[in-house]
Amino acid sequence: MQYQDVLGLDHIKKHLQSTVENSRIAHAQLFVGPTGSGVLPLAVAYARNILCRDNSSSCHAQLNNLAHPDLHFSFPMPASVGSSSSKATSDIFLAEWREFVKTNSYGSLPDWYKAIDIEKKNAEIRVAEAQLIMKKLSLKSYEGGYKVLIVWGADKMNTEAANKLLKLIEEPPANTIILLVAESDDRIINTIKSRCQIINVPKLNAAVIAQGLQKHLQLTESQSSIIARQADGDYRKAVQFSQNSAEDLQFEEWFVQWVRTAFVAKTKITAISDLMNWANTIAAVNRETQIRFLNYCIEFFRQAMLKNYKAESAVYLSPQSGFDLSKFAPFVDGNRMLEVQKQLQDAIYHIERNANGKIVLTDLSIGMTRILHSK
Repeated sequence: MQYQDVLGLDHIKKHLQSTVENSRIAHAQLFVGPTGSGVLPLAVAYARNILCRDNSSSCHAQLNNLAHPDLHFSFPMPASVGSSSSKATSDIFLAEWREFVKTNSYGSLPDWYKAIDIEKKNAEIRVAEAQLIMKKLSLKSYEGGYKVLIVWGADKMNTEAANKLLKLIEEPPANTIILLVAESDDRIINTIKSRCQIINVPKLNAAVIAQGLQKHLQLTESQSSIIARQADGDYRKAVQFSQNSAEDLQFEEWFVQWVRTAFVAKTKITAISDLMNWANTIAAVNRETQIRFLNYCIEFFRQAMLKNYKAESAVYLSPQSGFDLSKFAPFVDGNRMLEVQKQLQDAIYHIERNANGKIVLTDLSIGMTRILHSK
C-alpha cells in the first residue's frame, strides 16, 4: 500500500513525506480518524515511506505483502482463542491480518472481528500483547534501519496494557517508530496522548469517494456521486452502500415501522408493546447489521432535515416503500436532529461495546418517541 492507494488526504500525505525527507519523524504518532477515512492505509503507506527510503525493489516487494521484517502490527484480540488457555496475541492471526489489510484496508473493527470469527467475543489489546510488543521492539532492526510498529485499534487498549507500554512510547529504542491508529482518542489515556504527535484524519469529501468508487468498483459517475453523498465522508460505508441494495430496503422497512409506531404512541395503547417488538426484531440480527442500520437511520433523519430546510440539491434519498419523505421532513428540524443523532450514536457506542441489544434498542425506541412528540 502506497500513498497513491490512499484516497484523498493530500495535505497529510505531503506532511508525512516531508518528515521522512527531512529526517524529522516523530518516534510516537497517533493517527485519529474514522476507519472509512483511510487512517489505516495512510499509516501503512507512511510505514513504507519510512522503511523503503532507499526505494529498493526488495523492500517494496516485502511491503506489498506486509511482510517486511522491521514492520510489526498489533491489533485487538480476544483474551484466548479456541480451547487454548494461553493468552491470545496478534501473532496468532498475522496471516489473516495481512490478507484483511490488503483486501479491506478501509474496514472497521467489526469487519475484522467478522473476518476471524470473533464477533461474539470481547476483543482488546491486553497486557500479553503489550509484552509481545516490548519484546519485538527490543530486538535490533533486521535491515539496520528503522523499525515501525502499527497499533491498529489503539483505543481498544485496556489500561493495564497502556500502562505497560507507556515507558516504551515515551522512550522507544533507537530508530523505532510507533504509529497508534484509533477512531477516537477519548479512550486513550492522557499520559500516552501527551507523548504522541497527533495526526487528525478528516472525513473524505464526496468527490474523492466518488472517484474511488469509479476506479475500484467500476460504478458510473452518476451512481458513484449518489452513493458518495450518502456515505458522509466514509469510503467503507460507500462500498457497503454499493453492495447492499437489498439490505437498504430491509433497513427502510424497519425505519418506517419505527417512526410510524413512534408517532402514534401518544394515542395508541399498544404502541409501546409494538416498539418493544420492533427492538426485539433488530436485536435478533448480528451487531454489525444493527450498527449499519443505526447509521442508516442517522442518514435518513439527516436527509429529512435537508428536505425540511429546502436543500433539495443535497437530498438523494428516494424511499422505495411509498414512505413520503416530504411529509416526514417538517418533523425533523435542527434541534430535533441533534437529539436524534445523539440518541443513535449513543446506541451505536453501546452496541459496539457488547451491551444488550434488546435493552439498548428498547431505550432508543422510547427515547425517539419523546423526541418526535416534543414541541
